[in-house]
Amino acid sequence: MLDSATASWEDVAAGIARGLVAILPVGAVEQHGPHLPLLTDTVLATGVARCIAEAAGEVLLLPAIAYGDAWTAEGWPGTLSLSPDTLRATVIDLGRGLHRMGVRGLVTVNGHFGNREPIALAARALGELGLPVLHLDYPHLEALAAEHMESEPAGPGFYHADEVETSMMLALAPESVRLDRARPEYPDFPPLFGSEPMKLSAFNRSGVFGDPRPATAQKGEALIAGIAAESTRLIGLWRAEHKL
Repeated sequence: MLDSATASWEDVAAGIARGLVAILPVGAVEQHGPHLPLLTDTVLATGVARCIAEAAGEVLLLPAIAYGDAWTAEGWPGTLSLSPDTLRATVIDLGRGLHRMGVRGLVTVNGHFGNREPIALAARALGELGLPVLHLDYPHLEALAAEHMESEPAGPGFYHADEVETSMMLALAPESVRLDRARPEYPDFPPLFGSEPMKLSAFNRSGVFGDPRPATAQKGEALIAGIAAESTRLIGLWRAEHKL
């Protein structure tokens, strides 16, 4: 793995000559209840991406895009959101730069649900330019959560400031977690949730979806390792498909 945070341009040039691909974490600045920091999604995406990069071989780990499309959480102070068009354009601009310098492919590691569509659209545009893009959204997470978590999710595949994210933060940045403030909340999702634009503060008070109290660092480590293993497998298939 080549970490762009410490690499020189000569290091990158040598890596490009060896045929590296890039890994880009994408996070968000968004409320995560009273017990987790606003930068949770960016911390998690960065930590998971690093774990993937360490296992994936010849890759360039890029600095994270710290902001994302967090419109649904704007009802809580501290949340700062990019528009979908801005995020899509940002990923495209970075991809164009990578393609120009000779990087052969791009893997995005997304840590925030609202980023999915902008990243997917950017991947399509970059693919048309000749840069293959694999966009990952914590693959296998639902099965891993079912295996390792004690609490029930607030909704199917819905993990936000709950046992899942709190455990992962305890594994990656324990000093930022305030478990003494952790409280559960299981809101009633409106019947039209997912079928129309909706801000989460309309039906949730604390910003927590589920129960963060059973979280442990050990659970977080298991989740991250499982996500990284499945991501590495998918990257291998993708590289073989595109002969990268």
